[in-house]
Amino acid sequence: MRSLYGKFLSFTVGIMMTSALIAFLIVNTYYHQQLKGENDAKNMAIALDIASYIESADGLDLDAYLKTQAKTGYKLYVMDEQQETVLYGAPFRKMNLDRQTAEDVLQGSLYHGMRDLKTETFMTGFFSDQLANTVGVPFTHAGQAYALFMRPDIKFLFTEVHFLLGGMVVVMAIISLLSMLIVAKKLIEPITKLTIVTKKVADEQFDGKIEINRRDEIGQLAKSFQGMIERLHENDRLRKEFISDVSHDFQSPLLNIKGYAALLMDQTVSEADRQNYLKVIQSETERLSTLTKQLLLLTSLDQLESPLRMKQFPLDEQLMEIVRKYRWMLEEKQISLTLELEEVKVIGDPSFLEKVWENLLSNAIKYTPEEGKIQVELKETSANVVVSIRDTGIGIAPEHIERLYDRFYRVDHSRTRNIEGTGLGLSIVHQVVTLHQGTVQVESKEGEGTLFLITLPKM
Repeated sequence: MRSLYGKFLSFTVGIMMTSALIAFLIVNTYYHQQLKGENDAKNMAIALDIASYIESADGLDLDAYLKTQAKTGYKLYVMDEQQETVLYGAPFRKMNLDRQTAEDVLQGSLYHGMRDLKTETFMTGFFSDQLANTVGVPFTHAGQAYALFMRPDIKFLFTEVHFLLGGMVVVMAIISLLSMLIVAKKLIEPITKLTIVTKKVADEQFDGKIEINRRDEIGQLAKSFQGMIERLHENDRLRKEFISDVSHDFQSPLLNIKGYAALLMDQTVSEADRQNYLKVIQSETERLSTLTKQLLLLTSLDQLESPLRMKQFPLDEQLMEIVRKYRWMLEEKQISLTLELEEVKVIGDPSFLEKVWENLLSNAIKYTPEEGKIQVELKETSANVVVSIRDTGIGIAPEHIERLYDRFYRVDHSRTRNIEGTGLGLSIVHQVVTLHQGTVQVESKEGEGTLFLITLPKM
């Protein structure tokens, strides 16, 4: 007994071959009936423009100019009064231009070879790479008459090619779809049960149970589909939570910007108040910018299909550079910073790891009071590289530590309500370190400070 997969394969191959043939014949007929004349007119206009420019340009280097035109995607064939010919661009597959035609063009006639190309059942005229399938125009240069024959070089063109292939694919897809609907209904009527459940899932009803007890491919599909419904249910819950969190974090600064912008429109507002309002708007704008950048970074991490761009680089130098970047914040809060960095090279993605140190150091500065202390250490063990960032900040309660890496989760300290954050920084830290096969450890005590310990394998 043939498997369901074998039956589908046989029908699919037969239908695709038949529809491909029918589609090609339809597209070819459409080109000869509709597009061929338009293509000829378009190329004739281009050829006439080239001829007009040659005749109007004084001191033109004809050979150089035609070479330039050929490089833009055209094949050019030029004949002078002595019937000497020059070819510019790639050679034609077939040099079949009638001598009398060339002489007629030299005498001032126009040649519509594309329009008058003979219709062939199994050859789309547009692709016919022959000298006869060109447009021809006369021109004069330096007192001598010339005949110019031109056609596009197919490998330089995309629009027409895509149009033809696209039409072919659409016709193929329609024929295949209609045929497969008829065949599939006769082969696998149990699929209708899956369709009913699918409609429920589309309406976000994830409690449906698929009653299909079979051991063939349909049974396996039903089992897999049931598992997918359960995962979709969980993903839907997480998605709604994520949208709610994002909406809240965007809404608050937007409302502030809107409110203070309205206040700025009041002409009676003093200059001091105006400056304060502008500072608030600038602060909220920067907050939105930071939130957007971190969301984009998390999205890139979630969709990361290709490996990280791993390379060996000095980690101590990167940490030193991050410290320099935040020097002004340290000086502004008069925070004492201690660095103990061993010269260590690590294999990793520098751009992603840089985000780890930026988030950890900025958090340490943000939550450490004025005249506090921050200590950054880098040590190398036999198997790992360890980075520790310790601060004397407000600390984190034990019940919050397990959720530190949840997106948009922020510890609600009554003492830090005026400290704005996105709730995404530590999520980025955890995800990047995990991608590097490392670990993140947190030790914290309220009122005394926090220690983040990042361990990366030497690899």
